[in-house]
Amino acid sequence: MLRAFLRAAARARSRSPRPAPDDDVLLDAPDDRLAPALVAAARGEHGPAAGLLAGTREHAEWDHRDRYATRLAAFARSRSEWLDAWRATAPEDPDALLVAARLAVRRRWDSPARAELLRQVVPAVVAAAEAAGPVDPVPWRTALDAARGAGAAHPEFERLWEQAVRRSPHHYGSHVSALEYLADTSPGAHGECLDFAETAAQDAPEDALVRALPLRAAFTCLTAPGTAVRAHRPRLDAAADRAAALSAAHPPADPWAAELRNLLVYVLVRLGRHQDAAEQLRLTGPYVTSFPWDRDADEPDPLGRFLQVRADVHAHLGAGAH
Repeated sequence: MLRAFLRAAARARSRSPRPAPDDDVLLDAPDDRLAPALVAAARGEHGPAAGLLAGTREHAEWDHRDRYATRLAAFARSRSEWLDAWRATAPEDPDALLVAARLAVRRRWDSPARAELLRQVVPAVVAAAEAAGPVDPVPWRTALDAARGAGAAHPEFERLWEQAVRRSPHHYGSHVSALEYLADTSPGAHGECLDFAETAAQDAPEDALVRALPLRAAFTCLTAPGTAVRAHRPRLDAAADRAAALSAAHPPADPWAAELRNLLVYVLVRLGRHQDAAEQLRLTGPYVTSFPWDRDADEPDPLGRFLQVRADVHAHLGAGAH
């Protein structure tokens, strides 16, 4: 892990926009703010993680807070000593409660009994969200995920959704959870998913991450079985164009923009826009994210899948196709 962090730091200093060699590609590399917290957690220390999340809460950096909490919970799934010590030291700390709630949902998500297991933890997750105060939407995103996995009825999900958007009307994570709930409960309702995503994007500030929500809806549409892509093709292209504009607002080889750019590459390739995909591959540099590449196989190898797609894009262009 430390070696990966050091390689990421060295690459970040160069900020090279050129395609990275296969051996230099990094999967789920943290940014400069998250990396010290993960290194400390590996040593059993929770102080840097606590400081990081407290800063995002104090400065209302909700998208950063959401992503950092997710990454810290993923780390705690295999190494939880630092989180256990944090909760023992500060049992009412809203940041510790957030990571613990995210971890509780994550641990149950892959179980065949997911719905039943998540129904058992939803009350505790909602209680943690209610204790987080009147401005933080991120615990409510966790509650939305738990409710979605538990198969919550529409009125219950809508109640949680109202709590999230009341706190932050443009929080990306809450909108992703709502989009996925809509897709899960209304199979084939791709037009409705695109409607929801486009409305959220249109109402958001120019630099808000939620402006990429139509891209996420496009991914849902393209990966659903039996989708009639031709019927939605203009809207899928528009979603990719909007996301490309958001990508252009970030510097090349930026770890924060990596998930947006990886998802955009995926969608562009599925749409046959290989030239545009090559540009996003250039911009993402060495940074690969598990999502969306881990959704492509029964036994996912996200790094291998990314490298295969990248090679295919370059081969396609080298053959003179567009």
